[in-house]
Amino acid sequence: MDAYTKRKFNKVVSDAIADILANGFDSMERVERWQERLRRAAQATLMPERELNDMLNEGLSQVYERLVGSGQLVRRNAGVSQFTIDKVRPELRRLLDSRIMASADLIKRNRQQSIEKTLARFSGWATSIPPGGGAPVDKKGTKSDIGKALKQLPFEERRVLIDQGHKLTASINEVVAIGGNAIAMKWRSNWRQPGYDYREDHRERDGQIYLLRDSWAASAGLVKKGNNEYYDDVTKVGQMPFCRCHATWLYSLRDLPEDMITTKGKAELERVRAQMRG
Repeated sequence: MDAYTKRKFNKVVSDAIADILANGFDSMERVERWQERLRRAAQATLMPERELNDMLNEGLSQVYERLVGSGQLVRRNAGVSQFTIDKVRPELRRLLDSRIMASADLIKRNRQQSIEKTLARFSGWATSIPPGGGAPVDKKGTKSDIGKALKQLPFEERRVLIDQGHKLTASINEVVAIGGNAIAMKWRSNWRQPGYDYREDHRERDGQIYLLRDSWAASAGLVKKGNNEYYDDVTKVGQMPFCRCHATWLYSLRDLPEDMITTKGKAELERVRAQMRG
């Protein structure tokens, strides 16, 4: 919120506290009247919807261009040709558009929840003041508590944008990998990163390999899932809120551990090696 709207919101909060302290909780009508004023003041502090959509469009489009427009996808997906990326490009564009829409919807819902939390905090405090008022109260602390959710909102919106960018990146890489005939993925967790609130089960997946159920290698009977589940049996990288895990996509039988290769697959590997030896 900018300085002007912040002052206006704080003024409404201060007036509401002063009025309740002077009169106490004498009726729900008084509380609801202030709740409505607080709602309007809170809504005025928010970034206009058009500016929000522009911000999301610009931020996620930058992620898209960095991946798709710069050749980074080819470098990140060894064995995938530019032809494959061009082939799936329309689907990648649809991913961008849907991610922008999903992000806008999520931020709008977070805004609504923040306003409702603000009103609920005010109501909870106001209804605790006895009729007639006069009870001693920490006005500064009360004011801070009532406005806490809105104060945190800009930080939460930045977190959402970063998280949605990660989800877009994960989705784009998956589409390219499948289009490039990947047969498995290796889970990469950032659990070692200082301050990262990782999920314990994601840490346990770090370095684990998960087969794609419908890959060409699976259809040919060259691979088996071994001790791990198929990738579509677990939550995907980046799928959970604020998950920073990512995938290393695997395209060749030689990238798999031995317990994931069938007898037929081992024979095929040996045939290819013999062919390469000439």
